[in-house]
Amino acid sequence: MSSRNEIRKKSARRVRRRFQVRRSTFGTSQKPRLTVFRSHKNISCQLIDDTKGVTLAAASTQAKEAQGVIQGSGGNVKAAAAIGKLIAEKVKALGVSAVQFDRNGYRFHGRIKALVNAAREAGLKI
Repeated sequence: MSSRNEIRKKSARRVRRRFQVRRSTFGTSQKPRLTVFRSHKNISCQLIDDTKGVTLAAASTQAKEAQGVIQGSGGNVKAAAAIGKLIAEKVKALGVSAVQFDRNGYRFHGRIKALVNAAREAGLKI
């Protein structure tokens, strides 16, 4: 019973951090917001223009275009790095060179860090 309560507390802390991070990050058409979502089995990211309220591009380990790049699980560091490269290519195709990064309450560690580093290596300014 105590483990369920601990999971609720952990989730509530992440939501609180998410709102703190989101308060200071705002995407424009020149510098859109790159937000990331992480689950146990997958990772996904979106490029969002907050002034218009639209998603400009998205990449996920569940997408068909990523299936050829990712071997094995979608919930590991290699898969996150592949998604980082994929989103960087999509962003560059839109003519955008710099983005605001929204870590969505997650620690900048592991899969989140791998995604950002791969996007930077692909030429995206974060």
